[in-house]
Amino acid sequence: MALKEIVRNSTTIPVRVDRSHIITIGRRLYSESIELIRELVNNAYDADATEVRVTIREDEIEVADNGIGMDLEGLAQYFNIGSQEKLDHDLSPKFKRQRIGQFGIGKFASLSAADRFEVWTKKGDFCARVVFDREDWEEGDGTWELPLEIIDPVAGQTDGTRIALSHVTKRLDPFKVERKIIESVPIKAPNFAVYVNDSRVQSVRVPGRKLPFLEGTKYGLVHGEIVLASLPLPAIEDIGIEVKVKGVTVRRDLFGMEKWGRAAERIMGEIHADFLPVTSDRTGFIIDSPEYGVFLEAVEKLKAEVRVQFNQRMDKKENRKISRALRETLERVEQALLNNLEICPEGMIPVGEGADPSGEPALQATSSKKKDSKTEEKGRGKDKNLRKKKSVRPHVRKLTPSAVVKKVKMGYLGVTCCIDHYGPEGPECFSEAGVIYLNRDHPLYKRETKTRQRHMMHVARLITQEVAMMREPISAREAFDRQSLLLKDSFPLSLSVES
Repeated sequence: MALKEIVRNSTTIPVRVDRSHIITIGRRLYSESIELIRELVNNAYDADATEVRVTIREDEIEVADNGIGMDLEGLAQYFNIGSQEKLDHDLSPKFKRQRIGQFGIGKFASLSAADRFEVWTKKGDFCARVVFDREDWEEGDGTWELPLEIIDPVAGQTDGTRIALSHVTKRLDPFKVERKIIESVPIKAPNFAVYVNDSRVQSVRVPGRKLPFLEGTKYGLVHGEIVLASLPLPAIEDIGIEVKVKGVTVRRDLFGMEKWGRAAERIMGEIHADFLPVTSDRTGFIIDSPEYGVFLEAVEKLKAEVRVQFNQRMDKKENRKISRALRETLERVEQALLNNLEICPEGMIPVGEGADPSGEPALQATSSKKKDSKTEEKGRGKDKNLRKKKSVRPHVRKLTPSAVVKKVKMGYLGVTCCIDHYGPEGPECFSEAGVIYLNRDHPLYKRETKTRQRHMMHVARLITQEVAMMREPISAREAFDRQSLLLKDSFPLSLSVES
């Protein structure tokens, strides 16, 4: 006889599952009582509810929704474990929501939280109540049928379902229930709101840099948003990326980004991949499936983007320190070059007229000193031919957004220094087209940035090394001697760096 006919000729609801499996389902798969709330709220979402109210009392829990409710056949289907109903009809009838439930075992999670639950439901003119009592079940003779009570609907009463759990064995913390709902329920969906003890549950908004993500695969889209928090997250459980299937968080993971050290403390967000197959308790994925392999490939692309953005964010703070150190270092190197004109590269020779107080020819150097406007105009008028030689702009290496660039203008060449990322395996420094490039990723550079003075000395060493090579040396020894002289004058004894 069909299930529908059995129900119509009876005053009980048969449960289509072996009794021995109930213990496994309720007590093992749903060892945490809080999982029950997640399942009941998601069932309300599948039933096109626009509002779900969760009430937590001392020894009672109630979940009420204004969804489409259930008729007699729907109640029988509700207690039919392993039903194909949601798989065969994966979209809700009213809002066409992608239904979350698949296995039909969530309601039995109550066995880990309470000794008794009642299901009240109304759909149109049909209204009924079904009661499950653990004690009656345990004392039964092997069969299991739940008492069904048909109720006359109250005038003006809306459709929906209410589930009440009494004799609760485990006290639930409303705050933890809210957090679980935020993670495991599609609360951002339109026309859907969840309340816990009359307080609406809303996702936490963390200030920071938001990185939207969209990647197409042969199984479907992988999309979401990652947030690089402005401040370290207050709770360890907030760290990581929520992987959501049909709007529900299945797992929170950092996908190897925890190896980034303290950087991982600012990473959070969510990724949606509705095509991923999940385990029966919805706490993990079937990792040996081809869908999961494709998903991981998309995540690797996302990690690369996060790394770039995170580096830029960290560089922005670091650049302030680098800029100050580079500016002061260049000022010292400039003064050392003015004191050693005989080793200045071509283009850094005196171009002005007159003399300084010591009787030496004046130089046009403008790194940190304001030029006298009349002297500048005079220099422009007398050296037009030299300026014409600089009509072609030299090729400059492409820089990252994190590059720090400073210039000391001396004569018509000057010294331009750029500190940028060239990788830990890249050169420590190099010169191209009159520009000196320093590699901030180099291990030696990283080691010497711990104190300001050591940082400045290291930068000065690299700059003077390249300047010494700009004027063709007769030998390596001559280049070393030039560098040594410039360093000595850049950091005289009174300004020497402490070791």
